[in-house]
This record gives sequence, C-alpha cells and structure tokens, in this order.
Amino acid sequence: MRRFILLLVAVVAAAGSLTAQTHRAPAPLFRDPVTDGPADPCIFYNYDEQAWWILYTQRRANSEAPGPSFCYATKIGIAESRTNGASWRYRGTLDLEFERGVNTFWAPGIVYWKGTYHLFSTYVRGAATYWGGDGLIAHYTSKNGWDWKYREIIDVGHPSIIDPALYRDEQGVWHIWYKNCANSAIYTSTSRDLKHWSEGVQVKGVNPPCEAPKVFRMGDYYWMMTDPARGTGLCVYRSTDMENWQEQGRILTDGSNRMDDYPSACHNDVVVFDDRAYIFYATHPGEDNARRSGMPTLQYSNNQSYDSRRSSLQCAELKLENGELKCVRTDFEFFLPTLKK
Repeated sequence: MRRFILLLVAVVAAAGSLTAQTHRAPAPLFRDPVTDGPADPCIFYNYDEQAWWILYTQRRANSEAPGPSFCYATKIGIAESRTNGASWRYRGTLDLEFERGVNTFWAPGIVYWKGTYHLFSTYVRGAATYWGGDGLIAHYTSKNGWDWKYREIIDVGHPSIIDPALYRDEQGVWHIWYKNCANSAIYTSTSRDLKHWSEGVQVKGVNPPCEAPKVFRMGDYYWMMTDPARGTGLCVYRSTDMENWQEQGRILTDGSNRMDDYPSACHNDVVVFDDRAYIFYATHPGEDNARRSGMPTLQYSNNQSYDSRRSSLQCAELKLENGELKCVRTDFEFFLPTLKK
C-alpha cells in the first residue's frame, strides 16, 4: 500500500509539473522599452545563456525624424526569456559595426552549427530620410551569442539583397533565401560551409513583390512564408524539394482581440518542435488609428505619427490540418522547452 501511495504521489507530482510548464503566450509578446520599434524577429535558443533569444531590428519608433529615418541607423536588439516563453526582457543590442560611422542593421538570421553561432544580418551603409541604399548581407560568428566576429559580406552575384533566412537540408547543404532588391523577388543560394555561396537564382513559384522569406520543415512539406509588405498578412508556400513552390494562400491577414495583435502580421519567424510549431511576427497596432485620423502610415515616406511607427512582437501557434497550415492566436498552449547542445 505504501509503495502504491508513493507511486501515486509521484504520478500526480509529475502531472502537476507538466501542467505548470504550459502557459498562455503574452500579448503582446514583447515591446522594446527603449525605442518601441521591434521588427523582423528571429528566434533561437542561446545554449550559453540557457535562454530563448529573439533578435530583431530595433527601429527607432520614438525618434521624431523625417520620413522613414526611424528605420535607419538601427541596431539588432535582443529579447530574452528564461521562463520558457512566459515572459521576456530586453537585454540590449549586438555590437556588429565593422566600418566607420553610423550604419544600419536589419532582419537578422541565425543558425547554430558545429559549436558556433552564425549570424547573417542585412547591412546598409549609413542612414537616410528616404527608402533606399544598397542592401548587403554580413556574416558573423560567435561562441556565446554576445561577442561577434565579422567574417565577410556574402557574395551571391547580386548587388543589393536583404532579409536572409537559412535552412540546412538532409544532405548537409545550407540554403539561404533573400530578397533581391532589383526586382523585389525571392532568390536562393547554397553553400557547404556558410562562407562560399552559389550564384543566386530566383525561386520558382514565389510571386513578387515580396520580402522576408522564412523556410521550415513541418509534416511532409517544406514551407515558406513571405511578407508582401502591403499590410495584407503573410503569403504561404509549400514544396517537396525546396526548388518548386506552390502558393497556399495567406495567414494572419487581419487582427485578433489580443492587445496590439492587429491589423495584420509582418515579417515573421517560425520554430518547430516535434508536435507543435509557433510563429513569431511583428505588428503595427497604431496604423489603423493613424489611417482613421488621416495621418500617414509606415507605407508612406512622409511624417508618420508615433502611433503608426511603433510596433510589437506577437506569437501564435501553427497547426497542420489536412496538409494546410492553420494559425491559432488565442487559447493555445505555449511552451518553449529548455534545450541541450
């Protein structure tokens, strides 16, 4: 009897522990307490910090400067969770400067390979009061996620590219996708060492104009999401070979009843576990208010209001139903597990 009681207590305790692990995703998931302009999230597990990190473009939303100036002279910010995603704190920015002056960093992509973090960041020299400037993709390495060594500007045969996303296939080949600014289309290159890349070719089946590609494996397919950059949600594509893609419609095209989770999703990232996946994305919750008041929004180059400049990060659950991706924004269990190398 005593043995049975002890076993029962152990089972109940384990069940209670499992229940305590899951929680609701905060909404918004994160707001930058310094500039209030987080965008272009990229999530990964920092093994050295034993914490989940979101790297993001730190737009200067609280800066009263002409036009889209607040999207330039930006750094890569860090949001950290040591509570399996239940709460997030600002940890500062990455030191990525490798040239003189003040420069612009956008839309990071990161992978962990052979004991080293590899960061690929969009890089634009200087800053501007208008949209423009050649985009480059800078490659860095680090052992801890804090101290980064600049390696090179990757060469894919195109002069202006932004928004890198990476994936390693079953044969050990690295793939990188990015926006070619010359025609606003998604291109891809391959590499064996993350340093030497093939000449970029346009991705088949992905319709321009768009940006911010993200690729992941879920179920029997590879999936790609892109941002058409028109405030109309995210485009979804799927493929069996990562070469030929078929459009599957759009997700997150409108808002939810969660705080700041509207009017639609922008530039995203996805993390996949065995039985579930989460999508992380940015919103511009003040754009609807700005439109109603007659103020310019982010899509324009004139004087946006602070309300239209600010942004938030959000999270939702991705589910695979009958070969289609579905997004659950409310009433889903959220848990980012502790990982080991």
